[in-house]
Amino acid sequence: MAQAVRTQRNLLSLLNSDGKAHPVENTLAAVTVALGAIAVLTTLSPGLHLVSSWVGLIGIGTGLWGQFISSTTGERFLLIIGLGAAALGFYIGLAHGGLFGGVF
Repeated sequence: MAQAVRTQRNLLSLLNSDGKAHPVENTLAAVTVALGAIAVLTTLSPGLHLVSSWVGLIGIGTGLWGQFISSTTGERFLLIIGLGAAALGFYIGLAHGGLFGGVF
């Protein structure tokens, strides 16, 4: 076999599978996953519906922008996971009281 086999060693090499550095895209993917996790975890307490709905909405925004500028499949995979979690947290936060807590 004349071709060299490339080994993947860490998470960053999975995100940068084309061999180039993508700091903005990788940061957006990590932020989207973190915001999605916060949005989903705060839905466990209905009293935190403001946090879950706002964090979910921000996570949806960062995830959509990250999808728009993403370069590799690894980035897109993390962005879809984060987007799904953020959307779930957003929708459950809306069901528990919404973005403004019943003021409007």
